[in-house]
Amino acid sequence: MIEKHALIAIAVMTLVTVFLRFVPFLFLAGKEELPYLKYLGKMLPSAIMGMLVVYCFKDTDITVTAEIIPALLASLVIVLIHALKKNTLLSILSGSLVYILLVNYFF
Repeated sequence: MIEKHALIAIAVMTLVTVFLRFVPFLFLAGKEELPYLKYLGKMLPSAIMGMLVVYCFKDTDITVTAEIIPALLASLVIVLIHALKKNTLLSILSGSLVYILLVNYFF
């Protein structure tokens, strides 16, 4: 059985998470469109994708062929599929699958 303090900790974490999710709606309810929110909505997706690319390549040793080729091919697949289908989820899943297959079966 789960101990009492573990249940209390889970309950507190759940309440804090729910509260933090609802705070923006409480403070921004009924307000007209805010220009900085429009700006963030426009700029954040690109910034997040850029950070993910840097994070994915940060530990890749470019002098080791077995590391750089699968990463570059998977990245190319992501870019091509996204250019053709305009579907981020499909692009990322396809690139991930290509990377996993290349690393496990070819490199």
